[in-house]
Order: sequence, then C-alpha cells, then structure tokens
Amino acid sequence: MNSLFRSKPWSYSFRTIVFIYFIGLIIIPIVGIYTQSFSQGLASFIDSLSDPLAWKAVLLTVKLAAIATLINVLLGTMIGWVLTRYEFVGKSILNSVIDLPFALPTAVAGFILLLLVGPSSLFYEWFGLDLVFHEPAIVIAMMFVTFPFVIRGLQPLLEELDQSEEEAAYTLGSSKTRTFFQIILPTMLPGILSGAMLAFSRAIAEFGAVVLIAGNIPGKTLVASVYIFGEIESNNPHGAAAVSVLLLSISFLILWFIHKLNRGGQA
Repeated sequence: MNSLFRSKPWSYSFRTIVFIYFIGLIIIPIVGIYTQSFSQGLASFIDSLSDPLAWKAVLLTVKLAAIATLINVLLGTMIGWVLTRYEFVGKSILNSVIDLPFALPTAVAGFILLLLVGPSSLFYEWFGLDLVFHEPAIVIAMMFVTFPFVIRGLQPLLEELDQSEEEAAYTLGSSKTRTFFQIILPTMLPGILSGAMLAFSRAIAEFGAVVLIAGNIPGKTLVASVYIFGEIESNNPHGAAAVSVLLLSISFLILWFIHKLNRGGQA
C-alpha cells in the first residue's frame, strides 16, 4: 500500500514543491552569503573578521548572549517547573503569554524595552538608572526575545516524567535534593540544554530588539547585528557578509549539537 501511495503523481508533485521551496528559501540564500563573504578570497575574509570593530562586536555579542542565556536557563527552569507541577489562578494566561516574544515583532519589543528602561521611563524616575546604550539593556533585550526557549524545551520532559520514580525515592528515604539531582535533573537536562542553545543562537543574531537600545559605541554597545547593519549602510557588503557568516556558522554548530543531543536522548 505504501508503494501505491508513493507512486501517485500528486505525491511526486508535493515533494517537488517542498524541495523547491526549501532550496529557494534556505539553501540559495545561505550559499549566497557564503559566496559573498569569500568572493574576494580567504585573505580578505580573514581581514574583515580581524577588523578591531568587527572582532569587538562579535566578542561583545557572544558575552552578552551567554549572560542572557544563563539567566534564562535559571528563570526558565523555575517557570517551567511551576507551570508543570502546580495549579494556580491565571496559569493558562501565563502559559499563553510566555509565547508572546515569538509572535511580537522584534522592533516592537525594542520599542517596549526603550519605554521600560529609557530616560523617560518610570524605571528611570524610580531608581535613577538610565540603562539605554549600556550592556544591561542589551542583555534585557536578548532575554526578552529568547525567554520561551528553555521553558518550552523543558515542559514536555517534565510532563512525561513518571512521578512514581520520585515517590519510590522518597519511600526509600532519599531527600528532595538528592531525588532532584539524581532523578529529575537528568530528565530535564536535554530540554534545558537544547533550549539554552537555541536561546543563545537567537540572541547572537538579534537585531530588532537591540537596535533601539544598544547604541553604536564600538567595544561597549556595538553588537554584531548592529555592526552588520552599519557595514551595509556604509556600502561594505563584504565586511557585513564576513561577520554574518561567522554568526551563521556558530548557529549551524549549535543546531548540529542539538540534533546530536536529541538523537542521543532518543537512543
């Protein structure tokens, strides 16, 4: 029956459309950016990445993305645990709001954060802290757009966790701390790691949410995405492509590691 299904003409057309869509939307742009970055040779590509402004922008982006990811891992794990293990008023609303960064345009998110931490915000009036054009504001923006990843990666694993194992551990005299680290955490860990890596990959490439609050101070607030935008405006597409390829390659490595992690977890 499977062979008859595969032999139908419409199935070949369907697969052809999917294949063309995949090539046109993903493969061709990726090949194009790699071609653009190496169009002037490997030496020119290395020179573009060795530019002090580019290198500082990449290092700053990686550092701030790592900080945002670490905070989201801690908060996301706690929130995922609460949403899975407890019932409370407004739980369904909170569970829905978590996905807001996925649906909200990142430029709107940047404007919201500008109103939240800018010089005319209540935050500034109450605490006297102007975070705009400083690293903490960039971390907050990265945290906002990557907030759901750890939670959504963790929730299915907690829902599938057999609580009888916990109960058995408690019956045998195990403490809550030991039960958490020996039974619960190993189950949660693949979701935490995959969510953290996706959050980091998204954070290093974020533009819309950070461009309004990051500023353009080299070595202090100039992140890689804003640097790429500036290079394009300065009519230097080769320099922009070189940094873009570096970020793209990092994302590829992260996705490959997630794939290996998921396959190892299934095995």
